[in-house]
Amino acid sequence: MSISVLNPGLQSTIQDLGRHGYQKYGVIVSGAMDVYAMKIANIAVGNDENEGVLEITMIGPSLELEKGALISITGGNISPTINGKKIPMGRPVYLKEDCVLNFGACIAGCRSYLAIAGGFAVPEVMESKSTYLRAQFGGFNGRPLKKGDILNIGTKSVAAIKIIEKLQEITQKGEFVAPSWYIGDSTVENINSTIIRVFKDRQFDNISDESINEFFNSEFNVDNKSDRMGYRLCGEKIELKERLEMISEEVSVGTIQIPPDGNPIILLADKQTTGGYPKIAHVVSVDIQKIVQLKPNSKIKFKQITLKEAERLYFEREKYIDELKKAIRLTIL
Repeated sequence: MSISVLNPGLQSTIQDLGRHGYQKYGVIVSGAMDVYAMKIANIAVGNDENEGVLEITMIGPSLELEKGALISITGGNISPTINGKKIPMGRPVYLKEDCVLNFGACIAGCRSYLAIAGGFAVPEVMESKSTYLRAQFGGFNGRPLKKGDILNIGTKSVAAIKIIEKLQEITQKGEFVAPSWYIGDSTVENINSTIIRVFKDRQFDNISDESINEFFNSEFNVDNKSDRMGYRLCGEKIELKERLEMISEEVSVGTIQIPPDGNPIILLADKQTTGGYPKIAHVVSVDIQKIVQLKPNSKIKFKQITLKEAERLYFEREKYIDELKKAIRLTIL
């Protein structure tokens, strides 16, 4: 089974959770920007949650899919349709005929995730299928999709086969069939809620008192120069009490750095392995999803919470994902 690319869209790349354990060699982690959406897309079709998916940004591709494919689309709503008919998101969709999957207007969020049962049969590089665009390796030939590409699909799992058998029992006209149940994504559904929760990072106490007040009480715009490496913000300049001469330190997804121009940068999936700018705060992991679904010129505000609270939110999210997997297993018994 395979997928043919009729039109590649703006930037469609294969991503998973990224390649971990290689930053000491200067190799970035990369991976999906919206990890939660990636995971639930895989879970919905019976894949391992870390299987590679297609990350679709702003303007989606046009893809020719074969009969018998089981797919799911999560994350941002970029108006997916099959042969011109609206396709439901957040659930498995079984194709009864050869179909063309198209995307249209970007209604909510800006990144969609397409998972297919069996995953994308591309070579793993350093134990990951993720595309590292700047180094041009991983994913499909180390680059975004192009017109004419053929993506081969792997072998379906036992869970995927059981999901398909359940869907084949549904009597429904048309080229595809989907269940009534779905996995909601309240973050993307309420994307206008732009409060981003953060906790203090190493150089927080070096910020001037005035800038601390501005950081938590003013709005910042997402700059149009933002990319997978990081989201640049425009707004009140964040100033330090005094100039710092720093040695480069470790950084991670969600680190908020302050460069010399005073405009914060939130580091994301394609972040560098180390950074030499002051790290004033860190975005809680569950709110990374909200950030990466924001379009340029969106507005955000920061809210301070404790590290303990951030950990609680993370474990709640992981518990919910585990419950989703159990619930889907029960539906296919």
